[in-house]
Amino acid sequence: MKSYNIIFIVIFILGTTFISCVKDLDTTPNDPNTTTTASVFEDTASYKEFLARIYGGLTLTGLGTNATDPGVGDPDINVNDEGTASYLRLYWNSQELTTDEAVNGWNDGDINELHNQNWSADNDFNELIYTRIFYNISLCNEYLRDVNPLVGSLSGSLQKNVKLYLAEVRFMRALSYFHALDMFENVPFVTENDKVGAFYPSPISRKNLYNYIVSELKAIAPLMAAPRTNEYARADRGAAWTLLAKVYLNAEVYTGTARYDSCAMFCDSVISGGYSLHTSFNELFLADNNKCTDEIIFPVAHDGLRTKTYGGMTYIIQAAVGGSMSSSDYGVSGWWGNRVTSALVNKFDLTNDKRAMFYTSGQNLEISSVSTFTDGYAVSKFKNITSDGAKGSSTTFVDTDFPMFRFADIYLMYAECYVRGASNTTQNKAVNYINALRGRAFGGTSGNIFASNLTLNFILDERARELFWECSRRTDLIRFGEFTNGDYVWPWKGGIAAGTKTSSLYDIFPIPSSDLAANPNLSNPTGY
Repeated sequence: MKSYNIIFIVIFILGTTFISCVKDLDTTPNDPNTTTTASVFEDTASYKEFLARIYGGLTLTGLGTNATDPGVGDPDINVNDEGTASYLRLYWNSQELTTDEAVNGWNDGDINELHNQNWSADNDFNELIYTRIFYNISLCNEYLRDVNPLVGSLSGSLQKNVKLYLAEVRFMRALSYFHALDMFENVPFVTENDKVGAFYPSPISRKNLYNYIVSELKAIAPLMAAPRTNEYARADRGAAWTLLAKVYLNAEVYTGTARYDSCAMFCDSVISGGYSLHTSFNELFLADNNKCTDEIIFPVAHDGLRTKTYGGMTYIIQAAVGGSMSSSDYGVSGWWGNRVTSALVNKFDLTNDKRAMFYTSGQNLEISSVSTFTDGYAVSKFKNITSDGAKGSSTTFVDTDFPMFRFADIYLMYAECYVRGASNTTQNKAVNYINALRGRAFGGTSGNIFASNLTLNFILDERARELFWECSRRTDLIRFGEFTNGDYVWPWKGGIAAGTKTSSLYDIFPIPSSDLAANPNLSNPTGY
């Protein structure tokens, strides 16, 4: 079991201006707005407990536990299968199942529409991730709305801590708004400055939301803890810089104007922040990866005894195990769900690259049937096993943390900025950063590249090799123009075994029909 504690709160407040329903899954946000701000914060511990609630919102599905089934109870969002409403599980599905990196063999609602790239505004999982993003934003808004007026009355040490909490909550809101920016277009926009009440939130353009996120992150970065000095699993200045780099890396997609110099600048900030590549690649994805703070900049924390959810990393690890895989080798029971396509596998030197973490025994490389788990290689990257071989604290719920931001990505972003012409990058650094990744992967210099190898196609493939199943792939493919109607196809893209181009309409997800019906200010692009 992990050596750190994850705090859970018993009560919380939510003044939400966002309401959405997912009809097919009977989904409605719960409104636990039954406690006044004054009474809640009489207990000074509540400031941190509510902060923990916001961090927990990235993976937990509710606040309570059921005596019969500890993975469910008192859900944030009412849904037939509570585990499907986990933020990380939904985000992972959106970023991975839509690409060459994953297929899912289940027949859960509309999940197969994700890999087929033929979803609509009524897709169950699209509606759920939209709902979860804005539910978490509303939690952040309420914390800021209620706590900011109280700061001046607090004692010195408590006031200092609460100011830090406020900066972290703003970071968490910026992270969720970044996910909204990346996935949707012209979404509703609400901050703590909007009064609680019944009104229709106005949409914000993609460009203006981009500008807001950049401005917000620049404002809060100096207020956050210095890199690698905050309590584990809480965001620090390094996390804010990393998110800024990611926003700038994709600026051309969001605004039409490239900002690679700015991305490289914040990569440099992170590089100078005391981070390094962890010596062992596989340890980054094990049940005690909380020890890998040299490389993991911002994790989503999990604990098999304290974060009992069928979403998050429980889903990512459990759904990857099936076929002839020994579930005990992965510390779970196995759900027979997700695999990879041959398009990803073929990017690897399977013999020498340690990042090629695939299970192949009894698995077919090619996928004849998406619903057959043994079609497609399985993934052995994430395990609920510690670095010394011990099983996690539970075989139902996992201890492995999700590396939302990892230092290796900083090296990759810097190298991409160089290839794309950023004036504040150098060829020598770009090549050295890539070779540092490949040196770890190949256990020496045999995989090293030369400057002539450093092309955009190489960068895109290297990002897949280094970061697969870490929620980057959809965003990467869109940035490189290869997600929908580009030249690159993969098995079952477009619902065809050989793969086919799809409409560029699917470069964004639609605002759900339920929210369009609830808010007349919102609309979708023609075609949805």
